[in-house]
Amino acid sequence: MSASFSCFYRKAWPGLLLPALLLLPSLLSAQVGGLEAITVQDTDEGTSYSISLQVLFLMTILTLLPAALLMMTAFTRIIVVLGILRNAIGTSQTPSNQILLGLAFFLTLFVMWPVFEQVYDDAVQPYMAEELAADDALQAAIGPFRDFMSSQTREEDLAMFMRISGNGPVATIEEVPFSVLVPAFMTSELKTAFQIGFILFLPFLIIDLVVSSTLMSMGMLMLSPMIISLPFKIMLFVLVDGWSLIMGTLAASFLT
Repeated sequence: MSASFSCFYRKAWPGLLLPALLLLPSLLSAQVGGLEAITVQDTDEGTSYSISLQVLFLMTILTLLPAALLMMTAFTRIIVVLGILRNAIGTSQTPSNQILLGLAFFLTLFVMWPVFEQVYDDAVQPYMAEELAADDALQAAIGPFRDFMSSQTREEDLAMFMRISGNGPVATIEEVPFSVLVPAFMTSELKTAFQIGFILFLPFLIIDLVVSSTLMSMGMLMLSPMIISLPFKIMLFVLVDGWSLIMGTLAASFLT
């Protein structure tokens, strides 16, 4: 188990953090407006250090990195579907947000594992072996993410963002700017997540309608239908092995 986790950690995390790691040396060694990243001054009271705007710019990039990576992976579709499923069952706080986030995170890692492996083999290892420059390694790292997002993006969403950005028609998907591909991918992911959520909602909605009609015909208008329908929805979900079906369906939805 420890060996598997070590391999998982060694390949997945470099794929997640590579863009920031590749930008780090160039940002620290570059000069912005003639200012060095760290300046040292000798004064009467001793040595003082000052940090220029480069480090602040780097820290800003690092804070935005998790959000950017979430927009380039399978996380959005998975967490939206799990949230809709929880509302469909009627348990607004169970499972908790932390549990749903944990499930979505690890399922995202499983889905994105081939992408991380390709990034590690094509970009991380050559860069650490000094076989690729930082810019070339960054382009090699972006390639697998571009291929994954392209396979999940609808043509109409891509055309809409190309039109919004003012870019003309392109011959191949490789010519689409990365700044256009990311929002188009996110829009397609949300659309797909809501379609899956609609299908999941139907059986639970039918149970709510049957219970509500039964209570109304019995004259029990003061009794909330949710109290009666909730055990039946949970029982239905457990009998069909709902969690395994949901996880398997979400993982299979990314296969092309």
